[in-house]
Amino acid sequence: MSKPGGRSRVGLIVATLIILGSIAYMLSGGIGGNLVYFLTPSELLAKGPEAVDVPIRLGGQVAPNSVKWDAESLDLRFTMQDADGSHVEVHANKAPPQMFREGIGVVVEGKYLPSGVFESNNLMVKHSNEYRAPDAGHDPKDMIKTLVREPAG
Repeated sequence: MSKPGGRSRVGLIVATLIILGSIAYMLSGGIGGNLVYFLTPSELLAKGPEAVDVPIRLGGQVAPNSVKWDAESLDLRFTMQDADGSHVEVHANKAPPQMFREGIGVVVEGKYLPSGVFESNNLMVKHSNEYRAPDAGHDPKDMIKTLVREPAG
């Protein structure tokens, strides 16, 4: 005769071992192959010809006075810079995200061309996930002005 609850105890032990094994696998680097990193402009330029025509994620800040946007042809050009002072010209054929502006952190995916231009097929804007209430005396209705772009003209 078997003890009452013996099967459930074995099942519990097996489930616990599977969970602990999964956690140990993830901690030991099993997820490392799925992490996606980005290069800074300095790192991209340091790679030289090795970085040309291969899929890359590039991250940095939009340089001041560098954004050129043609809404009719969906032609976006800007310069990305990093803290080391390196610059890379970026081109994209799509509308920029609403929060896109000079000085903001961005990550672009695409390829670095032999011409020295990074051809982007995806542009992501970095932003804080931290909520801050308006300062005392500020009307929340005035905050919309920071989100709406004025038409160029």
